[in-house]
Amino acid sequence: MNWLETTLETLSTHPLIGYEAQAAPATEPTAIAALSLIAHGKHESAKLAVDFLASIQSADGSVGVREKEPDPKWPTSLAVLAWLAYDKQAYAAKIDRAVHWILASKGKAMEQTNDMGHNTQLVGWSWAEGTHSWIEPTAFHLLALKATGHADNLRTREGVTLLLDRQLPSGGCNYGNTSVLGQMLRPHVQPTGIALLALAKEQDQGSRIAKSVAWLRIALSEATTPTSLAWGLLGLAAHGVAMPNAPKWLEAAARQVQIHDGSPYKLALLTLASAGPRLLTRDS
Repeated sequence: MNWLETTLETLSTHPLIGYEAQAAPATEPTAIAALSLIAHGKHESAKLAVDFLASIQSADGSVGVREKEPDPKWPTSLAVLAWLAYDKQAYAAKIDRAVHWILASKGKAMEQTNDMGHNTQLVGWSWAEGTHSWIEPTAFHLLALKATGHADNLRTREGVTLLLDRQLPSGGCNYGNTSVLGQMLRPHVQPTGIALLALAKEQDQGSRIAKSVAWLRIALSEATTPTSLAWGLLGLAAHGVAMPNAPKWLEAAARQVQIHDGSPYKLALLTLASAGPRLLTRDS
C-alpha cells in the first residue's frame, strides 16, 4: 500500500485531526482532511469532519481554531469550503452565516508611511481581530467568497487588489509585507502558493501573477518542506502548471512526515495536493 492509500485509509477512520499526531482536533487540519477525502472520492468518510466543523460554529457564523477556542476566527473560510464540497444544500444555513461573518470581518488599515512598501490602506483579512491584513487569511477568505457567489463583491475585489499589491517585484510574496525600512523581503513558498490559489482566473495586472508563478516553479524542489510543497503545488496547478516531479516529491515528503512527526495535518495536505485545487478554486 502506497503513502496515498495509507493516508486516505487513516483519514477515513479518523478524519478529526490536529496539527500533530494525537493532538486535539483543530479546524484547519480537519477541514483539509474533509477536502482531501472528498477530492479522492471518499465522500461519506468526510461526514464526521464536516459535522464537527458545524458543531463548533459560533452564533456569529465564525468557526474558531478548535472546539472551545472560538478565537481567532480565521479558519471560518476553510470550514465553508469543506461544507460546500460535502453538501452545499445540507449545510446552506451554516455557509450563509459563515459568509456573513467573513464579509463583516476586516483587517485593520494602517497609516501609509515610507517604512512599509505595500499599500497599508487596503483592507483584506487578518489572523486575529483588530490587526493588519495578511496574505494567507485574505487568500482563504477570498476562496470561500468566490465559491459562494461573491466574486464581484467589493470586499472580494479589494482583497484581490491587496494580494496583487503584496506580490514582490521579482515574483512571489512574503507573509504580508513587501519591503520594510527600505529592505525588500524574500519570497516564501507557502504564502505564494496560497495567494496564487486565490488569484486564479484573475486579470494579471503588470504581470505580477506571472512573475509569482515563474518564481514558484523554480523555488519548488524535493527539498521543499511538506506544507510549503503542498501549497506550492496547489497554487501552480490553479494556474495550469503541472510539475512533472510532483508525484515523486509528494511521496518523499509524506515519507519524511511519517518518519519525523507523523503530523496528520501535513499528510492530509499532501493528499489534497495530489488531487489538485478543484475544491479550493471552485466557482459558485
